[in-house]
Amino acid sequence: MRFCRRASSAVALSGFALATVLGLRAVPAHAFDLSSLDVFGLFTKKDEPPAVTAATLPYRLEFDLGQTDEAKALTRTLQDASLLYRLRQDAPPDGETLARRMASDLNPLVDALWSQGYFNAEVALVVDGVTLKVGAEPDVRLIRALESHRNRDAVPITVSVQPGPVFALRDIAVSERSATGSPAIAEPARVTRLNPGDPATASALRAAQAALVDHLRAQSRPLAKVVELRPVVDHAARIMDVTYVVEPGPVAGFGDVALGDTAGIPPAVVRSFIYLEPGDPYSPKALTDTRKSIATIPAIASVRIREAESLDAAGNLPIFVEVTERPKRLIGFAARYSTIDGPAVKTYWEHRNLFGGAERLRLEGDIFLAPRIDGTKITKFEDFERSDLGGRFSFSFLKPALGGSRYDWLLDGVATRQRVGTNRFGGYTARYGNVTTAIQRRFSDTFSVQAGLEVERGQTSDVLGQVDYTLVGIPLSVKYDSTDSLLDATRGIRATASVAPYPTFLGSTVGIIQSKAAFSAYYALDRDARYVLAGRVGLGSISGADLDDIPATRRFYAGGGGSVRGYAYRTLSPLGPLNRLTGGRSLFEGSVEARIKVTDTIGVVPFFDAGTAFEGSLPDFKQRLQMAAGLGLRYYTAIGPIRVDVAAPLNPRKGDKPVALYVSIGQSF
Repeated sequence: MRFCRRASSAVALSGFALATVLGLRAVPAHAFDLSSLDVFGLFTKKDEPPAVTAATLPYRLEFDLGQTDEAKALTRTLQDASLLYRLRQDAPPDGETLARRMASDLNPLVDALWSQGYFNAEVALVVDGVTLKVGAEPDVRLIRALESHRNRDAVPITVSVQPGPVFALRDIAVSERSATGSPAIAEPARVTRLNPGDPATASALRAAQAALVDHLRAQSRPLAKVVELRPVVDHAARIMDVTYVVEPGPVAGFGDVALGDTAGIPPAVVRSFIYLEPGDPYSPKALTDTRKSIATIPAIASVRIREAESLDAAGNLPIFVEVTERPKRLIGFAARYSTIDGPAVKTYWEHRNLFGGAERLRLEGDIFLAPRIDGTKITKFEDFERSDLGGRFSFSFLKPALGGSRYDWLLDGVATRQRVGTNRFGGYTARYGNVTTAIQRRFSDTFSVQAGLEVERGQTSDVLGQVDYTLVGIPLSVKYDSTDSLLDATRGIRATASVAPYPTFLGSTVGIIQSKAAFSAYYALDRDARYVLAGRVGLGSISGADLDDIPATRRFYAGGGGSVRGYAYRTLSPLGPLNRLTGGRSLFEGSVEARIKVTDTIGVVPFFDAGTAFEGSLPDFKQRLQMAAGLGLRYYTAIGPIRVDVAAPLNPRKGDKPVALYVSIGQSF
């Protein structure tokens, strides 16, 4: 495994470049040095050499690459590879030591240039006209030039670089070792994504190597590897030919899944979230899905999945799973302000392993300034009334993996007093308490069903009158989610559907059936998911009672950051007496977005939303759809994108604001 040259003389390639291309040996780790940001003009104080003394020889290092477009990027590459640069604050004691440091720096500098495709690059270190080149040993002239600066000033060392042209790839080949029958990689060019004429950079060669292994592993070949890379450099022609020698390995399935340390979480709970079965075809995606599935257990902080290095007697690959536990208790406080909804504060407490079985209990309390819906406003402190305060207390309890099964028990409760709406369109006030218990059955990491019992008692008041009610129902729901991320999906679909009958024979004062459905899809236009199309449709229906008999909290409204952006929260619905909101018995919402990554951390999202609620129990579209368009900005972080959306109504009603601003974490859907 070496670079060869089709020319009269041999080529010497130092170990750094070969390791960079092949990944055969680890490059020594170095501490992160903020001073390396000097390329951008930051932290200039760090670049000042140490003070001149009689006992040391401080030096000042400059990189001279000429006035080329690539100079800035290459300077950073050379700084990362340079020992002189990293040790510039550690002044050597004498000229001989500094000369040896300079000599040891030349090969890494050449290797760094070769890794970027500059195979004809020339590098020299210059001090007061004395030059040190690759392969040369420091002589008396250089040491004398260095010592001449003792106790006078910092030694001026110039890294003189003539990079020359970037070499291009010519022939790219993939050879399969021990191949029988048809090749495992039918179209190597499509897999490697290398084309003749591409720059012959180490990063491109490494990416192609990783792509070959990933492609083979996706064919259920867990032991696939690139065993050899044969690059041949022709300096005269300024090209590189490269051959990858791959070992596809056998097709295999999953073997036994062994659990390692599960901290304070029962192994049976962890195992219930693992859907791999011995003999299932090996798949990297299945391992990723398994990691995500286990991580949904609130008590788990991290999941590590390790693969065996060889197949078992049945020809399958054993898997080992280890988890770490999150801190058991969590307490927090949050404050928010909205130009529409006003200020609010929230506190919460959570225990993630309440009884030692990964049970989660969460308590939340909210206090907020409820928007007035009677046409009056708070303009001074004396206008404030106790009824202007809203409050909400809730609890949720989850017992996962009942008896080690794939059944989970959920218990939720809430008590709230709230006002929803605006001065312009009115709204409703509500006081109610709700308790819901349910059993969830997980069939896979993507599909689950849920059934439960719900009891709610409360009072609502709006333009249609006051409703005192009791609801006792049996909510049923189904969920399917094949997306690759909860907060930033780029592929897959997400669908939920629910139906909740509240019959009078169970004790409900009004017999209704409430149904909801939501569907969203995500499609990446490119391999790296830098361009993603996303769409969402939401539907709702209530049947069994007239509108004025249905509690206002159960009627449908659209509008707001998770619905039709550009309109105030829950203000899109039919209007009743005095042109006040009444809510509807059915709902339609739709959104489309184009999510475009401009850089790895910055993205823009043009979007279009439409929707409203309807009087009838099914959307008949006789009610005018309210539409909005806007542009979003995304800042991508490790936990998810930070979202900033600006939306404008396209067919505003009198009283709608011209624009609305939304800020949150995660995509809008």
